[in-house]
Amino acid sequence: MTPRKGIILAGGTGSRLWPITLGVSKQLLPIYDKPMIYYPISALMLTGIRDIAIITTPHDQEQFKRTLGDGAQWGLNLTYITQPTPDGLAQAYLLAEDFLNGAASAMVLGDNIFFGQGLPQLLQEADTQTGGGTVFAYHVADPERYGVVAFDDADKVVEIIEKPAKPPSPYAVTGLYFLDGTAPQRARHIKPSARGELEIADLLQSYLTDGSLNVKRMGRGYAWLDTGTHESLLDASNFVRTLEKRQGLQTGSLEEIAFEKGWIDRAALAERARIYAKNAYGEYLQALLDADNWQP
Repeated sequence: MTPRKGIILAGGTGSRLWPITLGVSKQLLPIYDKPMIYYPISALMLTGIRDIAIITTPHDQEQFKRTLGDGAQWGLNLTYITQPTPDGLAQAYLLAEDFLNGAASAMVLGDNIFFGQGLPQLLQEADTQTGGGTVFAYHVADPERYGVVAFDDADKVVEIIEKPAKPPSPYAVTGLYFLDGTAPQRARHIKPSARGELEIADLLQSYLTDGSLNVKRMGRGYAWLDTGTHESLLDASNFVRTLEKRQGLQTGSLEEIAFEKGWIDRAALAERARIYAKNAYGEYLQALLDADNWQP
């Protein structure tokens, strides 16, 4: 069976963050000590996915290539796809259809950050599902900003509604979608919404109608952050800074994940530590090498 492939949707104009995104893609803005896109890449890597397509605007694509290259430094294979116009999240599956070539996928939005003690296990469990789809519901204070899950009296998911004026529950669908190989075909049958977009909620609803959508709740032990506003951008940076300063451990370190999974060797990690030798990130990578020397 073809391994699941990853998609990161990093397009859009970032207009809600103007003027700071006038000269740089939103997904390349810093979240404390790393570019924003490192965090969704890390979620895919924790799942075990190495073949990843990054969907960007034509204008911003070179910025991503300069920042990420081909991914080989992390044991990844990165493919770049352009999004001529932002026509909805479900459009990503049409743009990535040739890249997927029938494979199942995990798509994560480029401005989403996930954290939690059991996150790798949660992601890997979703990856094992061979048919249908898996999405994650998260309790939020402002569900009207998101796609919202509606439950019946038996707590069964009956509908996913995009940005409802009166949310039927406080559970929002996060920007992480594990879907089978039929996603592009399903996306082709979606009609644009009133705002002219191919809504991800409509795509998920097609799986739900078939009885093949698994909705898992992310409980209190998980953090899901999106960074679409100036306030949430700052909140995310402060969240990561607090974790790293308190624990002395990195969040979203692609080198650390790649090394632990055996996708890069000691020499490759040492080279990355050398590149960043003048800052705390390089010191952290060097500490990983030093600690590895003491492993039995």
